[in-house]
Amino acid sequence: MGAATHIQTSPPLKMANVEAAFKNLHQDLLDECKVGDQKAQFQIYKLYYKAMYNTSLRIVNDSMEAEDIMQESFLAAFEKIDTYSGSVSFGAWLKKIVVNRSLDALNKRKAVFEDIDSHTGIRDDSSDETARYEEMDIRVEEVKEAIERLPDGYRIILSLYLLEGYDHDEISEILSINSSTSRSQLSRAKQKLISELKGR
Repeated sequence: MGAATHIQTSPPLKMANVEAAFKNLHQDLLDECKVGDQKAQFQIYKLYYKAMYNTSLRIVNDSMEAEDIMQESFLAAFEKIDTYSGSVSFGAWLKKIVVNRSLDALNKRKAVFEDIDSHTGIRDDSSDETARYEEMDIRVEEVKEAIERLPDGYRIILSLYLLEGYDHDEISEILSINSSTSRSQLSRAKQKLISELKGR
């Protein structure tokens, strides 16, 4: 009977451990933010503002606009911090807010995401692209600078995939496109990036 009881209680304990895996390094500060502690909010701001600014800058490609979006995103995050469930890290939750606000800003500029599926003659030859990248021996900063010079649609897809680490399913949700369009757009953006790097 004792063994049976132990087997029945194991799953909840295991689930508790899974939930604990998402506990944030600065959870104490987040708990204080939830009760409106401004000092804690400032500490969280100092921990995350640079990364969030860079995320926005990669999307909007304008330093002043990225600064505004970053500030607005923190205000929005602190206002709705009670909705943060802890199912992902706080940084990932905050970054989603920054990305969405940055994309909203671009939409106001009427940035267009092409449906690349309708294009012909576009190959997705990852091994070939990898070889070309290796041959060029381009430094990371040069790649980032080249990405900044690309049209909005290409710059955003490359930034979300290569620099922010989102997968195609996440990108399709963020940009309201399907996964195949995300993959096609990325393939085309990579080719445009290679051309940009070669041109330099």
